[in-house]
Amino acid sequence: MSKFFMQEFLLYSVYLAPRGNDRLMILGEQISHRHLSINDRLIGIVGDAGSGKSSLIKGMFPGLELSNHDHGMNPAKIMQIKDPLGSMEDAATFHMDMRFQTAFTQMHEIVTFVRTALVKRRRLIIEHFDLLYPYLDMNAEILVGIGEEIIIARPTVFGPTPKDIYDIVYPSAKYRKMAHTAEDITTLVIMKEYGMPKTWENTDVRKGFVMTFKNPPNVSPAELHALENRVKEIIASDLPVSYLNDEYIKIGDDNIKCAGPRIHVRSTGEVENFHLMKEIYHDPMSGEYLLVGTVGGQSDELRVNDLNNLNGF
Repeated sequence: MSKFFMQEFLLYSVYLAPRGNDRLMILGEQISHRHLSINDRLIGIVGDAGSGKSSLIKGMFPGLELSNHDHGMNPAKIMQIKDPLGSMEDAATFHMDMRFQTAFTQMHEIVTFVRTALVKRRRLIIEHFDLLYPYLDMNAEILVGIGEEIIIARPTVFGPTPKDIYDIVYPSAKYRKMAHTAEDITTLVIMKEYGMPKTWENTDVRKGFVMTFKNPPNVSPAELHALENRVKEIIASDLPVSYLNDEYIKIGDDNIKCAGPRIHVRSTGEVENFHLMKEIYHDPMSGEYLLVGTVGGQSDELRVNDLNNLNGF
C-alpha cells in the first residue's frame, strides 16, 4: 500500500475563498498542512488577476520570494530562467507567474527551466499554470484554483486539467469581488451616515458577506430595508472603486479601511442584484448575531440555509 494512500484518493477539496489578505494567508497555511506532501515538486496555481493568488501562496509557502507581486516585480527572479543551471544551486523553491514570465522569456526557455528544475528535484510554484500546461506535456502534482472558492486537486492521467479548474474558478471570481465591494459600501453607510462605530467582525458566505456581532443589533426589518435601499442607491450611482494602499480603498470620494483592497469590482455599478436579508440571524454554536448581504443571485427567494448549499444559487 502506498505511503500516501489517502492522497491517491483525493479528487478535490473545496474551500470558500475569504476576502481579507490575512484570512487568505491563514487558509493557505492550513491548505499546505492538509494537502502538500514533502515530495510535491510542481504546484500549479490558476485563477484570474486580483483573486488573491499571491496572498494564498505566501500563506502556503512562508518566506518564499515571489518573482512579482502587487508592488512590482523582481527582475533577478524573472531572469533566472535565462541561466537555469546556475540558478538551481541558489534555491530549493522557485516562484513563477506565467503572465509576467512570457513577457520576458520565450516559451521553450520556460519549459527547459521547469524540466531542469524538476530533474534537479527543485520545487516550482507556477501561477497561471494553465498557460504552461499545453507546452510542458505534464500536469502539476497539485493544482490550486482560486475564484469565489478555492479548489485543491491532485490530478492523474484521468484529469482534471488546469483548464478544468480554471473554467470553474474564473467565472465565479466576479461574485467574490462584487460581494466584497457591497460589504464595504454597507460598512461605509453604517459608519458614515448612521454614525455607528465598527463593532462587528467580517466573514464570508457564497455570493455574499456576513457581519457578525457579539450582541444583537437593535435594528428593525424596516431599518434594514432603509439600509438596503441606501446601499442600492450608491451601487446605482456607479461610483469608481479604487485601490489606495494595502489598508484602504476609495469609493467615490470616500476612503474606507479594507482587509482585501485589491479584491473589488472597478465601480459600484458592477455589483449585481444586491440584497440585504431583513432579519438578524443567531448562530447557536458561536452565540454570534449575523447580518447577511448577498449579490448576484435570485435573492428574494433565498433562505439563509440555502447560501452554502452544494448546488449554489
